Amino acid sequence: MTLQEKLDELRRRHALAELGGGEERRARQHAEGKLSARERLELLFDEGTLEELDKLVEHRCQDFGMADQRIPGDGVVTAYGQVNGRLTFAFAQDFTVFGGSLSEANAAKICKIMDLAMKVGAPIVGLNDSGGARIQEGVASLAGYAQIFLRNTLASGVVPQISAILGPCAGGAVYSPAITDFTLMVEKSSYMFVTGPDVIKTVMHEDVTKEELGGPMTHNAKSGVAHFVARDDPDALALIRELLSFMPQNNHEDPPRAETSDPPDRCDPELDTVVPIESDRPYDIKEIIHRVVDDGYFLEVHEHFAQNLVVGFARLGGQSVGIVANQPAVLAGCLDINAAVKGARFVRFCDAFNIPLVTFEDVPGFLPGTQQEFGGIIRHGAKLLFAFAEATVPKLTVITRKAYGGAYCVMSSKHIRTDINLAYPTAEIAVMGPEGAVNIVYRRELQKAEDPEKLRREKVEEFRQRFANPYVAAERGWVDDVILPRETRLRLIRALRMLENKSDMNPPKKHGNIPL
Repeated sequence: MTLQEKLDELRRRHALAELGGGEERRARQHAEGKLSARERLELLFDEGTLEELDKLVEHRCQDFGMADQRIPGDGVVTAYGQVNGRLTFAFAQDFTVFGGSLSEANAAKICKIMDLAMKVGAPIVGLNDSGGARIQEGVASLAGYAQIFLRNTLASGVVPQISAILGPCAGGAVYSPAITDFTLMVEKSSYMFVTGPDVIKTVMHEDVTKEELGGPMTHNAKSGVAHFVARDDPDALALIRELLSFMPQNNHEDPPRAETSDPPDRCDPELDTVVPIESDRPYDIKEIIHRVVDDGYFLEVHEHFAQNLVVGFARLGGQSVGIVANQPAVLAGCLDINAAVKGARFVRFCDAFNIPLVTFEDVPGFLPGTQQEFGGIIRHGAKLLFAFAEATVPKLTVITRKAYGGAYCVMSSKHIRTDINLAYPTAEIAVMGPEGAVNIVYRRELQKAEDPEKLRREKVEEFRQRFANPYVAAERGWVDDVILPRETRLRLIRALRMLENKSDMNPPKKHGNIPL
């Protein structure tokens, strides 16, 4: 073979790989509002930085007529490149090639890219669009999934991992995204479930559509499996780029700083009136968050799930922070099972990747009721407590209003190693609210009183004056200062700068036993 023939052969193989399943199948993807695997990677990476690996890999299956069906790349594109100028690794399943099904060969490609990411300490992005395990390969394809799961687990807490569900993701395939840090889904084109509608109908006699069972809003609002929902593929990839901008490359680095024109000493007089004087009146905690953070920008995570707790990323003085906040506008800000699990997961991510935590607290307690008790609110609530107590990153808390009972302890109180705890003058820190406390403490007096309602009102006001305020805690040093709300941004940024070189650690151990 001449040199020219060798070059022609190389070009032919590369062209076959880039063609994937062919123009007809690619056109079908576009007709469904979906991009091809390579188009997705080109949008994810900075322009001109995509470097593909294993472009010429082919499957080795000889059964079921597969020996004559070989396409270079074998249904997955693996690559590295730059995202916002920083090294990132990614794989994109190609639905036009064997339905993007996982084979032994393309599982090895994914594992290789994950191993490289771990070696050099860079994030991993998985773009999932697959019909599942390649049936023709039997246990070899199942082994491929298990090898990917192992790497997801080993990489957890070492490098950030993000999964985008851009098509089908069913059966065992769902467990790789479930292990990763954040999962995105796309309206109308993505779904994920362990068991599909047909099997459910046969076994359970239940009629359910793919959308109802595993669509984007099902997993964003009901199950909490997904963290974001995007309009389409470009929106999802832009969201991944934005999400990565708040994160470090790995657990040994700090998050990148961003330039901001928002003055660090900016005060906002409007904050003084956001929290109502009446403790039973709701307000939107997001208004406080937006007014405090750089340029008012807050990237909310899990926006549609457990809305009584708000979590997400923002910046203060250019520094990435993780925000955790009770939402008085939903369930009065009570913690329930879903909120506790949502918060614990987010706190542990931030702690793993050196992202300081800022907590805005307005919590009347844990949600009461048999449903919560039978569902294990004790165990699930302990997850959030464990996460905050275990975290060694800089931790700041602002008590805006209610901080009652065990929920006060859980929400990053001074007693679980929080560095700086501030309170607004509207803060109420007590075992329980005045009304409940009076009914217990003065029960006998109320029973004997000629006018129990009058006595109750008097005792409630007395209790509120004595205990439902921030000053008792401040006198003991459990609140570092009571501040004007307008000063929140200034005080938080100063505290973060003071804590830049914070060094804290947990006792030597293999790992803790979080109450799962």
